[in-house]
Amino acid sequence: MANLWPRFYELIRAIPRGRVATYGDVARLAGNPRAARDVGWALSALPPGNDVPWWRVVNRHGGLSCRSNGTALQAELLQEEGIAFDAEGRLNLASYRWDGEEPAS
Repeated sequence: MANLWPRFYELIRAIPRGRVATYGDVARLAGNPRAARDVGWALSALPPGNDVPWWRVVNRHGGLSCRSNGTALQAELLQEEGIAFDAEGRLNLASYRWDGEEPAS
């Protein structure tokens, strides 16, 4: 599935500021709806300082999935973009989910 990684990165770069997509959304938009885990692997392989806004990808429940650098940085970056979390640490996907149509800003 590594051959899909460039497409995943392209899609993630298109997620507008203040919006998110799930791992499954990215996989579906890339044409392989069963590749959500591969999206996660692709994101974990990103080198430091890359231009892919990885923090805009969340799990299917609107939560943050564990990363090697923890979830605190991801939450901070999303909050800086105006995304709010509930008491359980989840964001409202109905409010913030990107549908693949809205262009990046």
